Amino acid sequence: MVQASWQVKAEKCRKILQNSLNPEWLLPVDELPPPDQLDVHSFADTCKLLTPRELEITKTNATDLVAQMAAGTLTAVDTVTAFLKRAHLGHQLLNFATEFMVEQALTRASELDAHFASTKSLVGALHGVPISVKEHVAIKGRLCHSCYITWTDNVADEDALMVKLLKDAGAVIHVRTNQPQTLMHIDCDNVIYGPTVNPYNRKLTSGGSSGGEGASLGFRCAAVGIGTDIGGSVRVPAAFCGAYGLRTTALRNPYKGVLLAGDGQESIRCVISPLANSLADINLVQKAILDQEPWEEETSLVPLPWRSAPVVEPSQITVGVIWDDGVVHPHPPVTRGLKHAVSNLKGVGVKVVDFEPYEHSRGWDILKVLYFPDAGKYQKDLLAKGGEPVAHLTDWAFSVAKPEAISVTENWELNVRREAYRADYHRVMKERGVDVLLTPAYVGVAPELATGQYWLYTAIWNILDQPAVTFPTGLKADPNVDVVETDYTPRSAEDEREYKKSDIPDKFIGAPIPLQVVGKHFRDEDTVAAAEMILKIIQE
Repeated sequence: MVQASWQVKAEKCRKILQNSLNPEWLLPVDELPPPDQLDVHSFADTCKLLTPRELEITKTNATDLVAQMAAGTLTAVDTVTAFLKRAHLGHQLLNFATEFMVEQALTRASELDAHFASTKSLVGALHGVPISVKEHVAIKGRLCHSCYITWTDNVADEDALMVKLLKDAGAVIHVRTNQPQTLMHIDCDNVIYGPTVNPYNRKLTSGGSSGGEGASLGFRCAAVGIGTDIGGSVRVPAAFCGAYGLRTTALRNPYKGVLLAGDGQESIRCVISPLANSLADINLVQKAILDQEPWEEETSLVPLPWRSAPVVEPSQITVGVIWDDGVVHPHPPVTRGLKHAVSNLKGVGVKVVDFEPYEHSRGWDILKVLYFPDAGKYQKDLLAKGGEPVAHLTDWAFSVAKPEAISVTENWELNVRREAYRADYHRVMKERGVDVLLTPAYVGVAPELATGQYWLYTAIWNILDQPAVTFPTGLKADPNVDVVETDYTPRSAEDEREYKKSDIPDKFIGAPIPLQVVGKHFRDEDTVAAAEMILKIIQE
């Protein structure tokens, strides 16, 4: 059978991925877990691909890795090798990568070790830290196509500014990661690389659009990951895969060099920010980036360094809890996670109050039009030009837009409504005396592949431009505990659709139960500090 032109181009990209793998770090098929083994997040512990020392390295957070390298007890080469090997295994199990950078990563690690040997000093705050990066974040000399077939000949002329800053701080980029068609899914599948799955349950999605990053961090294929977020695309994958994800306030982190269909749409800004396996590492990366003053090159950025927020004491904070956003009711595991968190917080004297969500449906009415002010024409034209099949979730995403493009005047009017909504929400938080909000990160735990359709638990904070952190509670979905509410009456067709997805709890067995902490506009550091305090109490 003759391949269609889109299939030929997709195969070219898959060959680049295949050729980037080190065959010595791939397990034979008969040594991999069988397809019906759903939870593989700890498979590295038993498969003997990694040495005990390499396992120890990959289980160490970035902050501690840097400390060990500064003390001379760990080399960058050993660190990068360990994470590369684990990433190869993770790719075999989860299909999370689009390209490995083995030779370049090991060369850079050798340079870092030589520098330390001669100077007894680190190159920077991220010296030797292996970092995975989402594919549409440009790397010089590499294909950068955002998984659009029509862009598969696009080679980046230079590193994205974020990548440059990471490298200048001593980080080592060792693997690039998968994302969904159009980057507007909370799933991770495209016609080039196929679906990325969840390390805790391979029948579930790793999330999107930074889904490869979620799987990477969830399996500890990298010490830190870099993703982008316009509706939850960092926070959702982190949440689904048991990691930590930050959505910064817009115009804090450098965005130059990210390839996104519809670049120039600024009514809802996409942000670039880290995923990690600890909140300390979130702080480490943010400080390393902003200490380099990226606003001197990307002049639209706010010249605001990352400051060290004071430790938050339980008696110093009021936490508002959103149990239900008033649009779609959370599934039982999420409600259990919130109850557990609230009980622990109250138990140590944190002031916790119920927070009635302020007109989230109003926010969605504005947001869904601003996502696609041209009715999705730009993205649809790219898909048509490439000739690639259009996924169900892509069609669904386009369906939330207006059927026809809005005018410039209508866009202005929506921007006015957006600003009024932001002002109203900030006023309500002040009037109710809450410092941060504790909310679901999603309507449930990670959903089955190609079924995620409800964005608003994360996307509402994109229209409000408030910083938010998703994190694991330490709890897992359990069909013996998370019983479906049979007496629940859905409030809308959308609510009913999502309610029906929770009707077989054992579908989600083992999935991490995440939550989200939301702060106020430009209070990113305070939001992370509050999340650290809340997390410590929840996991005690």
